[in-house]
Amino acid sequence: MLGYIVRRLITAVIVVLGVTAVSFAILHFLSPTPAYAVLGTKATHAAVVSWNKQHGYDRPEIVQFFSYLGNLVQLNFGYSYKLNQSVAALFNEDVGRSAYLSGAALVLSLIIAVPLGIAQAVKRNSPGDYAATAINFTLYSMPSFFLGLILIQLFALDLNIFPVGVGDNITTAWQAITHPRQLCLPIVTLALLNVASFSRYMRSSALDELAQDYIRLARAKGLSERAVLFRHLLRNASLPVITLVGLSIPTLLAGNLLIEYLFNYSGLGLLFYNALGNEDYNILLAYVLVGAILTVLGNLIADLAIATADPRVRLD
Repeated sequence: MLGYIVRRLITAVIVVLGVTAVSFAILHFLSPTPAYAVLGTKATHAAVVSWNKQHGYDRPEIVQFFSYLGNLVQLNFGYSYKLNQSVAALFNEDVGRSAYLSGAALVLSLIIAVPLGIAQAVKRNSPGDYAATAINFTLYSMPSFFLGLILIQLFALDLNIFPVGVGDNITTAWQAITHPRQLCLPIVTLALLNVASFSRYMRSSALDELAQDYIRLARAKGLSERAVLFRHLLRNASLPVITLVGLSIPTLLAGNLLIEYLFNYSGLGLLFYNALGNEDYNILLAYVLVGAILTVLGNLIADLAIATADPRVRLD
């Protein structure tokens, strides 16, 4: 397994380098220098030339790229000239809050989706199964911001149970944890979207496992239905969901962008959104890089988790 992990990590480095190169080229093609974003659109040509020379943007693009890679090795993601802070410092401020939002939504979605999928499989073609399927398809086809707006209208404006957005006092991950009422709507919005896909995969996998001989044997031995489902079926039926969880890790990062903007939640997604408007390319590059890293790590974690859960899977 160690050799497999090493090979996957080498592949991951190549993928991340490729994504970095493409993103760097696209951003520099759209805007070779952030000088106008920093100095303003009315900046003189002489001022722009002087700024480019001072910050190294007068060098050839290939030289700038390798200089950027050298900085990445030292965990230096560049500098935000708009916010007058290093990108690493900005990410360090927001990564904990985004991780809490994504992690809480992922855990909540699994708590709901796994039992729901098993229940649908056991009671397949029942009215409850049809109703859950209809709700899941509706949620699956619904954009995250639209679902968030519905929840805001219903639970914040009409029923006044939760606040419309997240207050400015939530500045750390710990404050986010200790103020669950303010984070309830953003977490539930992300979780419901995941429930729609997780439960469908769980239902399909559980239906396949219910037809296997080992389930019939467990029932023939007189085991209770609860023991059959949660002691024997759950582990095997969860394998597709484990893969889906690994693949959903970068998706949560993208989902956070809209949810954090909608609920005014200070995290990496809101930072990226503001960077788009400010043409803050170093933040944009770093965000894309983080997404690429999460994608390859999510795939690796999913493969390792499946090999751990199912001894029949060999990682060679």
